[in-house]
Amino acid sequence: MAITDKIYVKNHRQLSSQLDTNIPKGAFSGATLDILFQGGGLEKLDEATRDKVLDFAEDFLDCGCDNNPYCGHPERKFIKYVLELRAQGMGPDAIVDTMTAEYMLYAYSGDILSFLDQAIRRLEAVESLAEVEGDREMARKARNAKQALSG
Repeated sequence: MAITDKIYVKNHRQLSSQLDTNIPKGAFSGATLDILFQGGGLEKLDEATRDKVLDFAEDFLDCGCDNNPYCGHPERKFIKYVLELRAQGMGPDAIVDTMTAEYMLYAYSGDILSFLDQAIRRLEAVESLAEVEGDREMARKARNAKQALSG
């Protein structure tokens, strides 16, 4: 299961009430992406909530693909966002706090920790494979990325 399947809309019941429609808890579920991408009813949201929703849409749903928002770019952008927060030295709790403050999203710290651990394991595999193949540059890049995530 991808980390984006474990990212939830904070106060999704309140948002559902304000929008007069049911929205799923999952931030990257199809129905949630439809509502955010199409922007229908966002004027019903209070200003602070609307700003957070629009920030999310602008930062993660903005691409020129024909299949947007189902092209996979929103999920990839969000994964990059989480990895960048970790590279800045944030731990799982701080990452969750930041995504909540910036986008009204939340996740369980253990899920973030598990995702980061998996990312480090994958980078270790990339580094090992690159060394076997004699690709010193790729091995160096993987090692540097792994060190950035390891903190």
